[in-house]
Amino acid sequence: MKIQKDDKVKIISGKDRGKVGKVLRVYPSRGEVVVEGVNMVKKHIKPGKVSKEGGIISMEKPVKISNVMLVDPKTGEPAKVGYKIIDGKKYRINKKTGEVVGAKK
Repeated sequence: MKIQKDDKVKIISGKDRGKVGKVLRVYPSRGEVVVEGVNMVKKHIKPGKVSKEGGIISMEKPVKISNVMLVDPKTGEPAKVGYKIIDGKKYRINKKTGEVVGAKK
């Protein structure tokens, strides 16, 4: 996947369009990511073993990967991401500038 955990991304479509946040979790098989402070929903929790008190909590729900764009750390602008093999290692690159964004994990 071109988006990884701890990347800074910008939402490009949907109700939270324009927001920027950090990727908390990636679901490659579903093609979704959880972004900090985006797609917030309220969830009703019953009292139980995990939490002694019930109530209503706010939590982030996953967003489709096609609705987010990686923010280039150098320029601060959203960028398309590609791959390039350099010395036998695979790196993510900014397609516009050709610079390495970060090493592929």
